[in-house]
Amino acid sequence: MSDQVNGLPQDPTWPELKLPELLRNDSVRQVHATIEKEWDFLQRSACQTAAGRALWKHVVHDPLAELLAGETYLRNLHDKIKRDHLNKAREISGVILAVRTLWFDSRLEFALNSPNGREAQVVLLGAGMDTRAYRLSCLKDSDVFEVDFAEVLQLKATILQAAKEDDQQKILCRAKSLTRVAADIREDDWLEKLKTSGFLPEKRTVWILEGILYYLTQLHAMQVLRIIAEKCTLTHTVLLADFMNKPSTTLSSSSFHFYSDWPDHLLPSIGFAHVKLSQIGDPDAHFGLLKDPLNQFNKLLSVPRSVQNHPDDGTPCCRLYLVEASGSPDQPKGH
Repeated sequence: MSDQVNGLPQDPTWPELKLPELLRNDSVRQVHATIEKEWDFLQRSACQTAAGRALWKHVVHDPLAELLAGETYLRNLHDKIKRDHLNKAREISGVILAVRTLWFDSRLEFALNSPNGREAQVVLLGAGMDTRAYRLSCLKDSDVFEVDFAEVLQLKATILQAAKEDDQQKILCRAKSLTRVAADIREDDWLEKLKTSGFLPEKRTVWILEGILYYLTQLHAMQVLRIIAEKCTLTHTVLLADFMNKPSTTLSSSSFHFYSDWPDHLLPSIGFAHVKLSQIGDPDAHFGLLKDPLNQFNKLLSVPRSVQNHPDDGTPCCRLYLVEASGSPDQPKGH
């Protein structure tokens, strides 16, 4: 008979939530209170993503995720996970964040270990509470740039500083260097600010846009993608990004804007020579976490991408595409 806590079946993968002591630190509590009070939905999504990494720690190793997520987002996601277990859900809350994180990690490592990738710069647009510079050893030869709103970067730095001052929390930057760049990628000056901070346009670069594009308008998202695509004419350039299709934007009528049903057609049209697209549940995008053949992601794999509503039950075919694109001056432009 399985252990029970508060009448709920326990899974050793998700024990009862034990918050780290540092979340009771006054400065850290104050930061998270500010986040709750002042940040908008887009900014707060950074904490939700960190909560996903924290609670899926059996597959994602991120010791800083709990601190950066904060108590509210940890409790909310933990409650959802417990309910999913109780209801024997086909997919557990947060699984999409875990798969997405692992996919970006694996493709980043592949890009940096390839002949074109050694010592490449890495730019994270809308970096939020990302901790790759602290947890991925593949960044040891890379200069990493985190671009986000000034207030996001400032409060993140405050939390990490509190962790550094705590004897029990060792924080080491694994990247060759880490530079935080305060900029709004919806404005026209973000690339200039990146250059001023030490980014070299002619140096090989991996661009990471995780969980950010669909929050932008069509205009702003395409501006960002075109700016990155232009770099293919200067140097070997890799883009790692996730795209929602149109039905997915209906999941939040006020928050999601940009979508692309065919990012593997869109990206070659603006200058990328090679594009590889995966869906959650594909062989390179499940990491053993989506075993039930009837979960929502696996059910979509057999439905043509052009279909907007599932033929079985009429529900919207909400898809998340994980896309790796690349280009360089010596490669022909895609068609």
